Amino acid sequence: MDGSGSMSQLTECAGRVVLVTGASRGIGAEVARQLAADGTHVIVNYREKVKRARAVVEAIIAAGGHASSLAGDLTDEAAAAAMVCEIADLFGRLDLLVLNASGGLERGAVADYAMRINRDAQVRLVRLVLPFMPVGGRIVFVTSHQAHFHGQKPVPDNYVPIAQSKRAGEDALRDMRPTLDAHGVSLVVVSGDMIDGTIIVRLLERRDPDAVAARRVHGDLPTIEEFASAIVRATNASMDSGQIIYVGGHDYPTAMAPAPAHHDRA
Repeated sequence: MDGSGSMSQLTECAGRVVLVTGASRGIGAEVARQLAADGTHVIVNYREKVKRARAVVEAIIAAGGHASSLAGDLTDEAAAAAMVCEIADLFGRLDLLVLNASGGLERGAVADYAMRINRDAQVRLVRLVLPFMPVGGRIVFVTSHQAHFHGQKPVPDNYVPIAQSKRAGEDALRDMRPTLDAHGVSLVVVSGDMIDGTIIVRLLERRDPDAVAARRVHGDLPTIEEFASAIVRATNASMDSGQIIYVGGHDYPTAMAPAPAHHDRA
């Protein structure tokens, strides 16, 4: 595990231990920074961006927080298992898992990559960490309105593979709720409109600028900081398993959601 703290400092962590996937930049990095402010030890997961991940960790430590970085390609079964084993060896537990990492718009990605990262990798990681999560643990699945309401509302053509796969990932995690309940672990979903400043919005603006402009018609898009704050609140809020927090995009038909929802006016 990378980071500025010694192994003894890591293993003596008294606060919550949190893994944030895809946390070297964007929403994940901001979630890590905000979570670390309350004494939580945040594990910043990354696939390739080691310098960015270390910079996030260094900023957290400089601000008085606790963090370390940990490489792991979530689509690689062996790499994901090794990552979880390292967490278990160092901390003995994982109190909170924020499933932020996603993909599908990357240039040159193979046809099934979106489903592998947005569904298969999410389910596999939950199964891997569940034995180390204590009663009261929580899993937060981060998604978009375009994915959460897939099949009910149209999405930009370029976003269809992501919408399909992230909706499949959410459905698969919901199907796991009896197992999660048996372990005393809850699932909360945070769904956001297009988030200003994210790589997804930048990629969509290049490929389909009208689609992003159409969302801006309804008002300012939520910022990374606002969306991250909602995710952090989802880690602490008293909520029933399966509930949803919506951020922005109030033109979406939230009444059609499959579970009771908390509406966040961020």
